Amino acid sequence: MTHRAVPASPVLALLLLAGLVGCAQSATDSVRPSRLLIEVFDGSTMGTTYTARVVTAEPWDDARREQTRARIQSALDVVESAMSHFQLASEVSRFNQTRSTEPFPLSSPTFEVVRTALELAELTDGAIDITVAPLVNAWGFGPTEPDLIPPDASQLLRLRSRVGFRKLELDEPTSTVRKTDPQLEWDLSSVAKGYGVDRVAAALRDEGETRFMVEVGGEIVASGLNHLHQPWRIGIERPSDGGGVQRVVPLSNHALATSGDYRNVREVEGRLVSHTIDPRTGRPVEHRLASVSVIAESCLLADGIATALEVLGPDEGYDLAIERGWAALFLTRDGDVITARATPAFDQLAPDGARME
Repeated sequence: MTHRAVPASPVLALLLLAGLVGCAQSATDSVRPSRLLIEVFDGSTMGTTYTARVVTAEPWDDARREQTRARIQSALDVVESAMSHFQLASEVSRFNQTRSTEPFPLSSPTFEVVRTALELAELTDGAIDITVAPLVNAWGFGPTEPDLIPPDASQLLRLRSRVGFRKLELDEPTSTVRKTDPQLEWDLSSVAKGYGVDRVAAALRDEGETRFMVEVGGEIVASGLNHLHQPWRIGIERPSDGGGVQRVVPLSNHALATSGDYRNVREVEGRLVSHTIDPRTGRPVEHRLASVSVIAESCLLADGIATALEVLGPDEGYDLAIERGWAALFLTRDGDVITARATPAFDQLAPDGARME
């Protein structure tokens, strides 16, 4: 992990991430330079990268930087060590390995994530389902490479019988979960990164920081105002060969997460398939929705909702977002043309004037 203090210059560039994170400036900023600094911390976690930017009036000494660096890393390590299905000793891996239907003890962070994921599963009729792990593995997006890709119809039928969020029973007083099917396994990757962002934000707030932006693999929390005394400006990537920024979102005291079909893919029988698996069919999504970005109060919620809407697609997903009042931006692909469609809640938080064509 590295850290550094940088002048809060109005020429700070957009950083190309899963959501294109950056600190852009208004037209008047060039004649009103800021004297604030941004302490930057970055590194690797959960198979991706992270960045934390903290606005400060004075440079930090080495001791303060090291303390903040350690707290950021510790917050992320707690999440990864508990929720990674690539680490054999994690809670997720140990739960997957057991074939018992007895209550399984969970740490407080994992219990919180599982509870939220199950609540979202109910709200979306299973579009997000953390028990989708056997199907994720079968399509080659899990910790081990399958013998045969794609899985045949009989294998999919067998694996789908082992999937179902209603086969999990949570008990809050004892902080335990019980699987009613001993073959049940889960995969928290649809929500773990978002939760990691929330934990870093909480660690910074515990240090008394109120103005910062945290990003893990494109999932973001923005707190307070940036160095220009404005909301943090987050660019949503245009999912096309030409790339670029589709829309700029002014973000303050909210989270933003994006789920897309174009970042994590693999070739199967001569065509690219998405890592997003529809638990209802057992297959990668194949609709026209290229990405969906969600603004919410927490990154855990934004991450989970974005995954569910990506599974549901441009029509069913949009209708559900309207029904639930979720702030979501849908980018659909028709050949080389990308079309944007935002819910009213999204337009209210990120007005059209913030759009970048």
